[in-house]
Amino acid sequence: MSKRPVGIVGGGIIGLAIGRELTKRFPGLEVVVFEKENRVGAHQTGHNSGVVHAGIYYKPGSLKAALCTRGRALLREFCAERDLAYDECGKLVVAVEESELGRLAALQQTARQNDVPGLRRVGPEEIREIEPNAAGIEALHSPETAITDFTSVAEAMAGDIEMADGRIALSAEVNGVGRAGDAIEVRTPGGPHLVSKLVICAGLQSDRVSELVDGPSEPRIVPFRGEYMTVRADKRDLVRGLIYPVPDPRYPFLGVHLTRTVSGELEVGPNAVLALKREGYRRRDVSFRDVGDIVSWPGFWRMAVANWRAGLEEVWGSLSIDAYMRKASRYVPELGAQDVERGRAGVRAQALDRDGSLVDDFRIFETDGVVSVRNAPSPGATSSLAIAEHVVDGLEVSGSA
Repeated sequence: MSKRPVGIVGGGIIGLAIGRELTKRFPGLEVVVFEKENRVGAHQTGHNSGVVHAGIYYKPGSLKAALCTRGRALLREFCAERDLAYDECGKLVVAVEESELGRLAALQQTARQNDVPGLRRVGPEEIREIEPNAAGIEALHSPETAITDFTSVAEAMAGDIEMADGRIALSAEVNGVGRAGDAIEVRTPGGPHLVSKLVICAGLQSDRVSELVDGPSEPRIVPFRGEYMTVRADKRDLVRGLIYPVPDPRYPFLGVHLTRTVSGELEVGPNAVLALKREGYRRRDVSFRDVGDIVSWPGFWRMAVANWRAGLEEVWGSLSIDAYMRKASRYVPELGAQDVERGRAGVRAQALDRDGSLVDDFRIFETDGVVSVRNAPSPGATSSLAIAEHVVDGLEVSGSA
């Protein structure tokens, strides 16, 4: 067995899942997770909607499709073993206009190819049986789409690593990586660490950390802030599960939807507004370095030109609660601007290629003992345990105890 540990950069749910998988597969192997914050799951893991996806949207044959299907099953089992919240509340993807029916049919075909369990197409009467306050002419119902608390899941994974004598190094930002003979040197404010292998799962900073070890220059991370509205307590029962719009293929995100949480709240959102700071959860948060990286990337301008109308709509919805809620009230007419207040926000690490293409599938690179998870957006949290299997399958780790 190697005397040096395997290092992981990033204490979000994916990095922790990989660390846990390593300790399971190689008993006695030392694992150290470097996390720059003072807690695990501080960024994307702790700011997402909590939805466990069933695989409706993803291109058949893609890494996303395969790992989402496997990951959902593993996650459900993990939550059951740990007695963590996991509620199969189900999801409706609702068409409210005739013009959306063609896209709904295409989505149904994709979901069938991905073996989404229990999926069926329903009409207006069944829509109201499932969600009595919803409006729509047709919908896809996914009964096994679920909700959980991904922060609690991440904390449980961290506990598993520590129980196996691994280490979670908090407040340990990685600011340098280099070769040191047959080892890899990871530099943090607390000093250097030598590891045998390194896995980079740095989320919003994934491109920057990867480039420390001569990783590819693309894709570049462009941050998008997703803002939520919180529904008043007396209106929460208007929605039983999850209600989503039919996605528009011209637009890179799924659109505003209605989501229950395992804590009993009802949220509307998120939207998608360009963030001026990678970890900027407030509108006033600005980082000149992050803005410089955005505007200097040719792919950003190509993407902006292709999506400027949608971008302006998102900005207006961010500024106006009335405009924001007009979209949501198409699906639940009884829910209006007066029934919500501004809630939390998250930031999505959107990977963008030089040609302006928003990277859809997971992207994972390996170079000379360093694995870099460069793109793992939604359903990254759902897929985390399957991503861990995939990464560890390709990681040559010498021996075990």
